[in-house]
Amino acid sequence: MTQKTVARRAMLKSALAGAAVAGLAAPRLASAQATVTWRMQALWDGGTTPQKFEEQFVARVAELTGGRFKINLFAAGQIVPAAQAFDAVRGGAFEMMKTFDGYEAGKIPAFAFTCTIPFGFAEADEYEAWFYEKGGLEMARQAYAPAGLHYIAPTVYGQEPLHSKVPIRKIADLAGKKGRFVGLASSVMGAFGVAVTPLPTGEVYSALDKGVIDMADRGDLTANFEAGLAEVAKFIIVPGFHQPTTATAYVANRAAHDRLPAEFKAALVMAAREVSGALRQRILVNDASVLAKYQAKGCEIIRFSAADVAAARPKAIEAWRAATKGDALASKILDSQIAFMKELGLLA
Repeated sequence: MTQKTVARRAMLKSALAGAAVAGLAAPRLASAQATVTWRMQALWDGGTTPQKFEEQFVARVAELTGGRFKINLFAAGQIVPAAQAFDAVRGGAFEMMKTFDGYEAGKIPAFAFTCTIPFGFAEADEYEAWFYEKGGLEMARQAYAPAGLHYIAPTVYGQEPLHSKVPIRKIADLAGKKGRFVGLASSVMGAFGVAVTPLPTGEVYSALDKGVIDMADRGDLTANFEAGLAEVAKFIIVPGFHQPTTATAYVANRAAHDRLPAEFKAALVMAAREVSGALRQRILVNDASVLAKYQAKGCEIIRFSAADVAAARPKAIEAWRAATKGDALASKILDSQIAFMKELGLLA
C-alpha cells in the first residue's frame, strides 16, 4: 500500500467522521432555532393602558429571542373566564397567564402576600426590591410549584385607589359597608368591618352600578377611568391604603416552561422586569393628570389623613398574621416582609 493510498484513506475516514458529527449536530442546531408559540391570557380588557403594556411584553420577548418565541396575547376572558384562568393554565389549556395572586389566596395562603400588603409597603420600588433583593421571587415560585405552575416575575406598580358610591372620609367610615376586595385586602378590610365580596376585575363596574357593593378596588386610577368607574362611583379615595402597592404576576404552566431553552426563560424574566418599570412610570405620569378627568365627571377626590392610616396599621398587622392561616411558607414570606419594612423604617 502506497503512502498516497494511506493518506487518501485517512482523509476519507476524517471526512466521514466529520459528516457523522455534523449529522449529530444538525438536529441540535435545528432544535435551537425552532420557534415556540404560546398563548397568554391577560387580566385586562383590550385597548386599555395595562393591556397595551402586555402587548409590549410579548413583543419584547419576541425581540429578545430573534422572533423564535411568539406569545399570542388574549385579553381578559377571551379564552376562559378570569376566575378559571388558574386551573386552565395549570391543566395546560394554554401556557401562560397574567394574574393577581390574591384571587387564589383562599386556597394558597402564601399568595396573599405576593400581590399587595394593605397598610404595608408605601412605594412600588420597596415592594419590587423585596421580590428581587430579599428572596421574594424565589418564595413566590415555591408557592406556585405544588400547583404545577411557574411564577416568572411580577409587574409592580403603586396604589390602587378606592372607588365608592358613598363618602368614606376616615377609616371608621368603612364599618358596615359592602366592598369588593381580593387577596390580603379581603382579610384586612374585613377586620375593619367591611362586608367583603371577592369579584373578578371585569365584574366591578356592574356590581357598583347595580349597588351590589358600595365600594371597590380594581386597578390604577387610569385603568379604572378607562373602565368607566367615574360613571358609577362618585367618590375616589386616595391614597389607596388598602392596596398602597400592587404586584400582578406572569405565571406559566410549569411543564411548558421547563421545556423552554434557557435563553427563552431568560427572555421572559427580562421582558417582565422591563415592562414592570415602564408601566410604573406611565402610571406615575398618568395619575398626575387623570384625577382632573374624574373631577370633570363629577367625582369628589377624598384624601385620607396619613395619621388616620398610621393609627389603623396595628390592626392591619393582626389581620396579616391571621391571613397566613398557620401556613409555613405564608408565615416565612410575611416574616421576611415585616423584617424588610422594619429596615425601611415603615414599621417600628
